Amino acid sequence: MFFLQRNPRLGLKAAMPSLALAVATFGSGCASGTGGTISRPTTSVVLLASSTANNQLTAYDATLLSLTLTEKSGGQVSVLAQPVGDEFLHLNGRTEPLVTLNIPQGVYVSASASGGAIAFCSGQVPGNDFTAIIGGSATVKVNLPQPITITGGAMTLVLDLQATPSTPFSGGCPESLTFVPISTPTFNLQPVDPNAAAAAGGNLEFSGLQGLIASVDPGGASLTLNSISGYSTNAPAWHAALSSSTVFQGVAGASQLASGLPVDFDMALQPDGSLVVTRIEVLSTNTTNLTLMDGLPIEVTPSITTTRIIGTSWEGYLSEPAGGPGPVIYSSAKFQVSGQLGNLAALPFTPSFTAANFVPGQNLALTTQATALTGGPAYIPIATVTLIPQTIDGKVTSVSSQGNFTTYTIQLPAYSVFPQFAVQPMQNSLLTDPSTMVVYADASTRMLNTGTIAAGSAFRFYGLVFNDNGVLRMDCAQVNDGVAE
Repeated sequence: MFFLQRNPRLGLKAAMPSLALAVATFGSGCASGTGGTISRPTTSVVLLASSTANNQLTAYDATLLSLTLTEKSGGQVSVLAQPVGDEFLHLNGRTEPLVTLNIPQGVYVSASASGGAIAFCSGQVPGNDFTAIIGGSATVKVNLPQPITITGGAMTLVLDLQATPSTPFSGGCPESLTFVPISTPTFNLQPVDPNAAAAAGGNLEFSGLQGLIASVDPGGASLTLNSISGYSTNAPAWHAALSSSTVFQGVAGASQLASGLPVDFDMALQPDGSLVVTRIEVLSTNTTNLTLMDGLPIEVTPSITTTRIIGTSWEGYLSEPAGGPGPVIYSSAKFQVSGQLGNLAALPFTPSFTAANFVPGQNLALTTQATALTGGPAYIPIATVTLIPQTIDGKVTSVSSQGNFTTYTIQLPAYSVFPQFAVQPMQNSLLTDPSTMVVYADASTRMLNTGTIAAGSAFRFYGLVFNDNGVLRMDCAQVNDGVAE
């Protein structure tokens, strides 16, 4: 368990040897499945990563060393050939492929797992800028809400992190300096929500993924992509085809794709379990000493073009920007907006994202050619800053309409990143009301919620968050049921 304050990168970097030892400990004494040799037919199962979370955490990395399924007859089957891991909070209400498994056909009624997790909770502490709470666990709990029948040639299951029971606190970060170990990482394992595939037009879609191109196959018909990940060394990598309908952004076409390029992309899962890239956007064409990082700014100083970043995931040259790059300078950076949402021009407000108007709490993908993360007050030069979608959990206070959009005004909990970091000096005038956000949904928004959206109910909204002259507004791509504060 580690506690960090003021500069998360320095504190965590110093703690990395102990952290590595802790992760190594997770692997010792782990029991494997006892099913032995299974002779009956198997099904190719694509296991997806997801999470169900409010906004009290900024990152949650988890690794499974083993996953054992128990049949209704009592037999057990170990299904992981090697460890798998991911950063789960960026998938709040969404999914991405984690691993493909060959599972013997049958009915399974329970599951067990071993592994570990690291969680971050960032918030204001009197006299300090923020805290980050980190813990580790060797006990993993996997619930099956209902028995799972494995059958047919191909299936899809979701490993859904339940963030609230997986953390030792609620209502935001503790303000004391007491070390807080993480609770047992808790997952639900279940078939994919059929509404998610229906909303995507049939095939299950994975939107807003970030990563680096690992390789492009000869002829440019397919490519391998490394996911942008956090502290897991077993993060997903995907081999996906390009098609005649793939949308290219930032480049003219497949011929300009190359190893090392940082990309923001969408994929679709085919009935046979294969993947097709439906959209791919090159964020930067400079691959020299490149590092791609996702993170949240916690303070913005336009007068000297600097900010400080809480990093959630990274990939590239800087292999351990622990806790993020810390202080960065963006005076020469190119500011841009992810091309995931195609309705920006139709919004009833001007969706602007520039060096002059971005605010703490917005979700960013950054690239840098820096070759070192120094321990002093040096600023890391940023090359590109891309606004990417994020999930906001909030309570609806009113529902209205504006043009072709339905608007939801939502109240954010006090521990959400926008109200948390807006109280800092020089930040408190950037937003009129950092606890309120207006969400815009149109016909393209995926409505995956089961309850009616009405005042007083909590929902999760996923989309691009803009600062519109001091007012937070979201162009919403997806709505899910909310999570209790």
